[in-house]
Amino acid sequence: MTSVIFMGTPDFAVTVLDGLVDAGYDVQLVITQPDRKVGRKQILQQTPVKQAALKHGIKVLQPEKLSGSPELDEAIALQTDLIVTAAYGQFLPTKFLKSAKIIAVNVHGSLLPKYRGGAPIQYSIKNGDAATGVTIIEMVKKMDAGDMFAQASIPLTRADDTGTAFARLAPVGRDLLLKTLPSLIDGSATRTPQVEEEVTFSPTISKDEEHLDFTQDAQHIDQWVRALRPAVGGWVQIGGQRCKLWDVTPLAEATTQAAGTLVRSGKHEFVLAAGNGTVLAVNELQPAGKSKQDVTAFMNGQGRKFAQGAQVIDHE
Repeated sequence: MTSVIFMGTPDFAVTVLDGLVDAGYDVQLVITQPDRKVGRKQILQQTPVKQAALKHGIKVLQPEKLSGSPELDEAIALQTDLIVTAAYGQFLPTKFLKSAKIIAVNVHGSLLPKYRGGAPIQYSIKNGDAATGVTIIEMVKKMDAGDMFAQASIPLTRADDTGTAFARLAPVGRDLLLKTLPSLIDGSATRTPQVEEEVTFSPTISKDEEHLDFTQDAQHIDQWVRALRPAVGGWVQIGGQRCKLWDVTPLAEATTQAAGTLVRSGKHEFVLAAGNGTVLAVNELQPAGKSKQDVTAFMNGQGRKFAQGAQVIDHE
């Protein structure tokens, strides 16, 4: 039976881990990020991969930093046939990658060489790409730069956000990995080097980038809102109050009003000017300290204090 160390953190990685176990691979160890406190009540929460590994009875390690840790030494000592990663979220030392008897591979959520880095799905949606996908690559010292073994793609639409795209990609990544592993194990897999001139990057989203820029056009704001959803939420200052925008719709109309101005409002609408004369409707939002609410609930409360033509979005 082929032995495996699996490394991953979010739900996307759970699907891959479950696939390996169900296919009969001997997953001897799972490495995932440490448990984190989440939500307003700061409740300590296990990563989705940790929960799945414990369900399967697999040992779990959670080093804050893998490099130089006792957990790294323990993992290297196993000398498993394969190391498989999927959205793990840490740098992996070369000596660890080389400890795999056969190969260390990554299930990367983009169509490489496009979007190396930690936020490939987010960038696909942010940039309005028509498709995204998964690439099975060899893990090497340089980030996401290894030879490619297989790719599969899915279309993206305006209905997608990062959450839905990850959910749709997870079984694609699982199936592609399971289809590719036999040829990696027997040495018959075809390697395709990445074309360096075609490489683009998708660095982890910073806190500053969560602040939505209303001088951009409505389509780009919508794409950024969906790229940040559901984990983070893009925010603006509305009337001096921080407010997350969870769902917006670009409208097929134009305006001469300045970006951030209230174009019109009503019982069920809150329509704002964006950059380049474009217009968008706010569908769901979350004022600071409150729960998510649809536009009707917002208009019944705070929304009524804003006058048409007023500068609603504070630019900073």
